[in-house]
Amino acid sequence: MRNPWIVGVSGASGTPYPAAVLRALFDAGESVDLVVSRAARLTILDETGSPFRDAHWKDDLARWLGRDLAGADVVHWPAGDLAAGPSSGSYPARGMVVVPASTAACAGIAIGLSKDLLQRAAEVNLKERRRVVVVPRETPVTRSHLAHLIDLHDAGAVVLPASPGFYGAGASASAQQLIDFVAGKVLDALGVPHALFRRWSGELNAPGKP
Repeated sequence: MRNPWIVGVSGASGTPYPAAVLRALFDAGESVDLVVSRAARLTILDETGSPFRDAHWKDDLARWLGRDLAGADVVHWPAGDLAAGPSSGSYPARGMVVVPASTAACAGIAIGLSKDLLQRAAEVNLKERRRVVVVPRETPVTRSHLAHLIDLHDAGAVVLPASPGFYGAGASASAQQLIDFVAGKVLDALGVPHALFRRWSGELNAPGKP
């Protein structure tokens, strides 16, 4: 039986993060169900110059990720489809990642708003006690933002801010290395093997390229 990871992309800035997570999941041979919110489509268009359309999602996704999706096990569900598979706890899934997670998405998931499929799927995976990783990318944050993140933590989610480490390449780290660091931490939280960054070895100035 197919048992995918659900990847939800909300409207926060930071579309390179979900792109890196998706590429790494495909490289690991994982199945993916993708939900892209309406706000995220605007962000993708703004940050990449390319649209993300329901009718052409596979071509648009391939353009966004910069790779051929032949052989990739990926299903797309429109964000407005509240009758979609991931809206039900009986739908098989390994868990879910919301990356990036806007403050609105975090709030909606935390209070069980279920205003779209992304929020509903996250709520379902929380109630089914599956792995849920939420990647907020907002700064600074208000008290209400922090309260919603605490609620998500208490509900069983892993709150994983998009905060890259620099010990792999230091001040000379490229943007892609910093993006891959965050994506690698997401995959660590899911328990999916990857080689997106060089791990800390306990040795200062250890040789090797991240």
